[in-house]
Amino acid sequence: MDSQLKKGIIEFCVLAFLQRGDSYGYEIVKNIAPLLPISESTLYPILKRLEANKKVSTYSKEHNGRLRKYYQITAHGQNSIHEFLTIDWPHLEKIHHYIKGDN
Repeated sequence: MDSQLKKGIIEFCVLAFLQRGDSYGYEIVKNIAPLLPISESTLYPILKRLEANKKVSTYSKEHNGRLRKYYQITAHGQNSIHEFLTIDWPHLEKIHHYIKGDN
């Protein structure tokens, strides 16, 4: 899969996973990897971008004597998923049909 397309899809997979509950980087990778091969080095820049765009927020919590950074989806992140599913996805389906020659 093209890396730019993959990055965009991973963002929505991360947001969708965070809809189920707050999580940390390794757990996100572990749950998304069966759908899209992803490493932590790919994930963290995406999480940073999602945070900068106010789609996720973060907080730290102690786990086994160390602070662990958790991510949670924001209302803006929820709206982003909704727009993807209702606006972007139908448009992508049209492009898919066009590329396949299904006119």
